[in-house]
Amino acid sequence: MTSNPFSQPFASPRVLPADREGVTAAVAVLRTGGTVAVPTETVYGLAARADRDDAVAAIYRAKGRPDFNPLIVHVPDLAAAERLALLDERAKALAAAFWPGALTLVVPRRADSGLAPAVSAGLPTVALRCPAHPAMQAVLRESGLPLAAPSANRSGAISPTSAGHVSASLGTRVDLVLDGGETRQGIESTIVGLRPEGGWALLRPGPITAAAIAAVLGEAPEQGPGRGIEAPGQLASHYAPGKPVRLEAQAADEDEFLIGFGPVSGHVTLSAAGDLAEAAARLYACLHAGAAAAQPRIAVAPVPDSDVGAAINDRLRRAAA
Repeated sequence: MTSNPFSQPFASPRVLPADREGVTAAVAVLRTGGTVAVPTETVYGLAARADRDDAVAAIYRAKGRPDFNPLIVHVPDLAAAERLALLDERAKALAAAFWPGALTLVVPRRADSGLAPAVSAGLPTVALRCPAHPAMQAVLRESGLPLAAPSANRSGAISPTSAGHVSASLGTRVDLVLDGGETRQGIESTIVGLRPEGGWALLRPGPITAAAIAAVLGEAPEQGPGRGIEAPGQLASHYAPGKPVRLEAQAADEDEFLIGFGPVSGHVTLSAAGDLAEAAARLYACLHAGAAAAQPRIAVAPVPDSDVGAAINDRLRRAAA
């Protein structure tokens, strides 16, 4: 029987501070087709150049990621995005409102984009984001490359919000880790699909709410069943801590590690004050703590579904699936 490549602890990867020297080292690795874990304002991304098949394949191989799951391509600005995709007035309006920041747009890919086909997993679209984090911006601008960068963790596992999370999850499967400290927002970007025929879909909730997007576009998102896997984060089971997760818990059973929120205290808490932004920033750190705990199960206190709470609950439901 073939052994699971993630079943044994990895050796520690090379880690450098996310400063000028670290960025220069990262660019050198990326230009030769290697992989670098880079902090963004959401989570750490596992970056590789998006214009080479072998580099993109290294991402899928390092993560153990299904090849039908597309990747987000990161760009430094709107001009770079327009070289890769067809952006209509809706896309430009959203970019003006939310870029750089935690918004990913799924838009038609240009035939002459030069992107590796594997980035889009066979789809005619590409998912684009312009990140705000200074380290990722520096890497993008110094390299001059579009960078594919899913979360820097094993596929389906808890996303990383620190360099330590990356090292524990991927080890030397990543060539270099840039340590920029804890990420600020803590959950992945909001993903919006702009339909060529009109209308839009919220493909993954995130820090930027559906209401904020609707206010820019002047219309609500489409409702009803989705169109299959169009973007990252849509698999039913994702962000999993490797043990059963029980949601809406008011207290812990004897064999459970409790993640609290607001009035429900636990072994750790998303936010004792009931602050949803703080809860989003702490979500994955708390799940990592639960995964490392002695208890065989995890329980999570109720989190309101309003505002960014919708994104938190989306991640929790997939973790529990």
